[in-house]
Amino acid sequence: MKYVVRDKIFAIGDDYWIDDEHGRHAFLVDGKALRLRDTLELKDRNGNVLITLRQKLLGLRGAMTIERDGAELATVRRKRLSLLRNHYRVMLAEGTELDVSGRILDREFVVEYEGELLAHISRRWLTLRDTYGVDVVREDADAALLIAVAVCVIRMAEKEREDG
Repeated sequence: MKYVVRDKIFAIGDDYWIDDEHGRHAFLVDGKALRLRDTLELKDRNGNVLITLRQKLLGLRGAMTIERDGAELATVRRKRLSLLRNHYRVMLAEGTELDVSGRILDREFVVEYEGELLAHISRRWLTLRDTYGVDVVREDADAALLIAVAVCVIRMAEKEREDG
């Protein structure tokens, strides 16, 4: 399933829809304004919170947490830097590790588990400016989690570039 994300909407306090490949609203990203740290909520089309993204405050510079039902589901942090690609590690609470690599700022990257492609994030499929697609490759994959991972790593890469 492919999802369309509008790219210029990452300001805290902004809300925006992520549409499925048929143009229907699939998820709402709710940017929580006036918080001490970055907080985003990924909601279903009925307004139910599926996932909460939070910037970690202490100890883990450049890390964000992904929470579901008040419990930490995953931590996202930068893995390593090479000349051409950015790498992020997503550590799920049960110990599984996902690898995110590619050109994050160009919106051309993948999310993999032990070398198996779970999602491909790309601008190439879309003709609309300021959008990118999230193609969830595996049917049994958690689409909300993979979209949350994409939003996290893009937000972290943008913040690193600004702080840079």
